[in-house]
Amino acid sequence: MSDQDRVHASLSLKPALDAIGTAIDQRFDRLLPLPDDGRRRLFEAMRHAVIGGGKRMRPLLVVAACDLFHVDRERALRVAIAIEAVHCYSLIHDDLPCMDDDDLRRGKPTVHKAFDEATAVLAGDSLHALAFEVLADEATHEDPFVRSELVLELARASGPSGMAGGQMMDLAAESQVFDLAATTRLQQLKTGALISFCLDAGAIMGRVGDAQRTKLRGYAHDLGLAFQIADDLLDVEGSSAKTGKAVQKDAAAGKATFVSLLGVERARTQAEMLIDQAIGHLHSFGAEADLLRAIARFAIERDR
Repeated sequence: MSDQDRVHASLSLKPALDAIGTAIDQRFDRLLPLPDDGRRRLFEAMRHAVIGGGKRMRPLLVVAACDLFHVDRERALRVAIAIEAVHCYSLIHDDLPCMDDDDLRRGKPTVHKAFDEATAVLAGDSLHALAFEVLADEATHEDPFVRSELVLELARASGPSGMAGGQMMDLAAESQVFDLAATTRLQQLKTGALISFCLDAGAIMGRVGDAQRTKLRGYAHDLGLAFQIADDLLDVEGSSAKTGKAVQKDAAAGKATFVSLLGVERARTQAEMLIDQAIGHLHSFGAEADLLRAIARFAIERDR
């Protein structure tokens, strides 16, 4: 990708990222009013985690996928809220001293630093539950079969066969030597599973068949790996001021990454190839897929 293409991708996506960030913040603000009782600190911690900051890439992917099939925007945003709640719960728990032990997330103190460890655990647990509460509500879709499929697929994507399983592999990587195949599998679970759900959600909400889903899953697979390679590059080349989190932690922990296994230039080339493949999966769609194409390009040109 040329420098001109990188600038174009960033500029073309900025209005969409700004809009989804505002929409997600507004809805979390309404979903999480501060109670006047002993739960107040828990709600404050949840709000600290989900309101403000973050790329909001997963919610934007949900909305972009739903737009392909003309899904009502408000309903699409409910699914976007659910995936962001799961993502934020995972970040809260990842940052705990028993996991990655991070002090900074999205440019502000991690939840256990801003509050305390017990509150952070409960905040993560509560956001996890909130995601399924939102999906199961009739306001998300009038068809109970659509709602149950959304719940099923998000449970699969976030559990031991998805994100949580990938996180366990990530912990094991601190004491084991992972080759490229194992590292790829780790990232397909830890990062890729939730990204795949974002695209699946659009197809589920649009009630479309396997042919359309296969294209979107191919896009999600390649995008997820490219997104992680970009993260690995940022961990090596980025700065905390821009990323909003600690950098160079993987190398310090002795973990294998795409960059440590492939080298910087080969990793960057691989990411660009994956993005080309991801966009190729969208060839049968017209202008309605332009947002997904822009997201793919942005995934590897971002600086945070």
